[in-house]
Amino acid sequence: MPPRRATGSGRGSSRGRGSQAGGGTSGRGRGGRGSAQGDPSGASDRSGSRSRGRATGISADVSRISASRMPDISEHISTIGVRRPSYGESGRHLVVWTNHYEVKIPEANIYHYDGAISPSEKPLPARLNMEIVKRLQYDIAPEIFTPRAVYDGRKNMFTSHELPFPDGAQEFSFTLTDRASSGEATGGGEGRRGPKIYNVRLTHVATINPEVLARFLQGRQSHDNAVLTATTALNVAIRMEPTMRYPFNVRSFFTNRETSAIGAGIILWRGYFQSVRPAAGRMLINVDISTAAMYRPGSVIEVALEFLNMMQRGPLALSPNHGLPDRELIRLQRYLSGVRVNIEIPGQSSVSRRPPRPIKKLTRTGAGHLEFTMRDGQTVTVAQYFEMTHNYKLRWPDIVCIEFGSGAIIPMECCIIPEGQIMRKQIPPERMKDVLNFATKRPHERLQSIRQALEVLDYGQSEYLRHFGMEVSPNAEVESIQARILDPPTLMYGQGSRQPTITPRDGAWNMVDKKLYRPAAINRWVIVIYEREQRFNRAAAQELARNFLGAFEAVGVNVTENDPVIIHDQPQRIYDSLQASGRRCIEKHNGKGPGPDLIVVVIPESSADVYQAVKHFGDVQRGVATQCLKSYKCKGANRQYFSNVVLKINVKLGGVNVIPDPRSVSALTDPHNPTIVMGADIMHPAPGADGRPSFTALVGNVDHETAKYIADCRIQTSRQEMIDDLESMATAHIEMYKKYRAVVEKKFPADPTRLIFFRDGVSEGEFKQVLEYELPQLKRALANNNVDAKITVVVVGKAHHVRFFPKRREDEDRSRNCPAGTVVDRDITHPTEFDFYLQSHAGILGTSRPAHYNVLYDENKFTPDALQALSFALCHVYARCTRSVSIPAPIYYADLVCSRAKNHYSPDGDFDLTGSGTQLASSDARGQLESYRENFRPLHEKMRRLMYFS
Repeated sequence: MPPRRATGSGRGSSRGRGSQAGGGTSGRGRGGRGSAQGDPSGASDRSGSRSRGRATGISADVSRISASRMPDISEHISTIGVRRPSYGESGRHLVVWTNHYEVKIPEANIYHYDGAISPSEKPLPARLNMEIVKRLQYDIAPEIFTPRAVYDGRKNMFTSHELPFPDGAQEFSFTLTDRASSGEATGGGEGRRGPKIYNVRLTHVATINPEVLARFLQGRQSHDNAVLTATTALNVAIRMEPTMRYPFNVRSFFTNRETSAIGAGIILWRGYFQSVRPAAGRMLINVDISTAAMYRPGSVIEVALEFLNMMQRGPLALSPNHGLPDRELIRLQRYLSGVRVNIEIPGQSSVSRRPPRPIKKLTRTGAGHLEFTMRDGQTVTVAQYFEMTHNYKLRWPDIVCIEFGSGAIIPMECCIIPEGQIMRKQIPPERMKDVLNFATKRPHERLQSIRQALEVLDYGQSEYLRHFGMEVSPNAEVESIQARILDPPTLMYGQGSRQPTITPRDGAWNMVDKKLYRPAAINRWVIVIYEREQRFNRAAAQELARNFLGAFEAVGVNVTENDPVIIHDQPQRIYDSLQASGRRCIEKHNGKGPGPDLIVVVIPESSADVYQAVKHFGDVQRGVATQCLKSYKCKGANRQYFSNVVLKINVKLGGVNVIPDPRSVSALTDPHNPTIVMGADIMHPAPGADGRPSFTALVGNVDHETAKYIADCRIQTSRQEMIDDLESMATAHIEMYKKYRAVVEKKFPADPTRLIFFRDGVSEGEFKQVLEYELPQLKRALANNNVDAKITVVVVGKAHHVRFFPKRREDEDRSRNCPAGTVVDRDITHPTEFDFYLQSHAGILGTSRPAHYNVLYDENKFTPDALQALSFALCHVYARCTRSVSIPAPIYYADLVCSRAKNHYSPDGDFDLTGSGTQLASSDARGQLESYRENFRPLHEKMRRLMYFS
């Protein structure tokens, strides 16, 4: 028998494969986790008609609604969000390309089946499910599945004809291989048990009449489960062909036509995203290019050495006996866990023709020292076993081995990573620049790639699309649509400005001859340097102080102390060091008065732990503003650098940098309708990081100028998408708004009459949950403060693939993107609901991505023009720069607050919130989550009133 662990671990490799199920590419909790269709399994009524043949009274070529008028939406239809009131008209009109192709929808019925694959304790990965269903259709029952069904890799199967199942259901049992291959018994032990048998049960759940889609596109059908399921069916149909041929990840597939090796055992592949999207009067396919990180194919030894950056040391670097540190072994194990490998013994034919198996973990010792007991009672090492059984003497018996879910142990030199395996873990931070460089394409290059995508997608050759009656013209061109460029808001700066108001051009402006709208005052401040003195000496520190003083004076910040205390220290005990700097500051003033208002800290380049400790000290423990600077950036930096840093410092100290002129954004700053604007976001742990919490943030303005914000951050159950503590956070925000308005601004009545809630991080399939779970919390928060305000709820998402490209050179900005303020609310938007795309920022690199706004609830009855102008104005009050940003400032701030949540933990504690983490048993994960919850520290009371997060 092959070498195995003596434990009673799982016997089938399917368990290891199951650990790869799902998987994502970002630790962020962003929108777009489901497309418009959601998961329709079980959504349709089982009693639906099973009538055969073609639907009647419907033409697949649904008449396209003119962009110049609203669709004739029937009064009886229901919507999830707000029904579209009209189209916007303000701004300069232009025509743009967009990455959509029109598709003909089916005329015949579509049959929906629920697919259950067993046995499996966990959901199997979509890749394996696709292999199982492929074998079912092509080898096991081809007579039943002709024409072929389409399958989403999880639960949903759709066919263009009704399958001949008794009572609407049938079960199939089969293996993935015809017979056990020679060598399987010795290579993996499967020959002794026989190949694994899979049971596939298919159950008819609904018959879909495509007429519901046609009616929905014409505004005469509610967005119900039937529409949801029909849209899902079309998406599964267009993705079936590429997912059978290429590596895929939910809505994208990838080819090796264009690749880039970036080190760390990673190769980037270019791919294509595609998604069927409903629009007014027609159905569209959204096509875009995408990028995936793949494990480098080849020897596991070489990939491991490359990941650890030990290529020059050779294979023995992977041996604990030759100096491999335990922490590096653990890091390598996290990286390799779940990677599927083939077993190939040099000099022999393939040991097994079975599919690649996923790595469970690495052994702690090499094959030459790792012993196990054979069936006959003989104790041998793994190296001895391979020489006895396979007549192969290991070249590297000292390096660690690979263990599979079945318990089998294989020397690393006998394991090969096959090509085209998507890496579903977090990309190492030091490689992200390479990923961005590969993924970034200028607008005209991206548009050209999208046009060429039709050659790869080859819709005309897909048997699945033909069977379902879907059609994309082989000479199709990307859609040309109407857009508008909104006028930017006028911005107001402070007294003493040579130019007190400014209207931005091309999404940017500068601070020359301008004073901050409300500059803060600094009475005392200190500079603490944690960089080595050889790299940042006393002269550099004094130059730093002079540069800050010049930057403060230029924008109107009043600094009483021109010679701050400067301390060089070691970053071993941050709390004691910063405390000492505060005492030095007080001693300088003869022991009188408070400590410093501001602590400027210079840190080395790679010092995330130092940054966390500084922020924990300032934001949580002591309630003092801190500003960290990377030593290599601030040493010898120009005036612009310090001007940008001062923008952050001013709001941390309670100042206001700039406000929108009330006359230019009346919908936001109407004195008769005091408005509180909130932004909410959630950040989830990285893929595979079990036991870590999700963090939620709520940010809201307290002033009538919607420029001064406060924030709250909470912890909740891992990967839960709805915000649990929204009511308590919103209650505190509204209370703070009333106090600031009454006490500081002296404005009465102090109550807001409007609450605009911008929500980030939810997909379209979760809109209903926002209305059912979060909206009531907002209403209760208003009631808790005895406030009667009208609520507007807007979801803002950027996790989509919609792009716009100028048709004329005169409509391009300097990056060749559409100009800042480009808005699209027709042609590609929802058939019945109030949504729009706003590209509010100027392009810098690559192709700009517009934000997608979905209005879910609106008691304020905003017109499209008013809400679009309001949103665009909020993109101009982001305090950290003099540019309009891509999403409204309160959402951007909420994102910052979430990303800083780790600073609420003591740096002395054992709470690692970096990297992809480790998979844990459910009980261990729950215990670890509670530990995170108990040790989460709230903000210091002083910080609750300030923009500490800037």
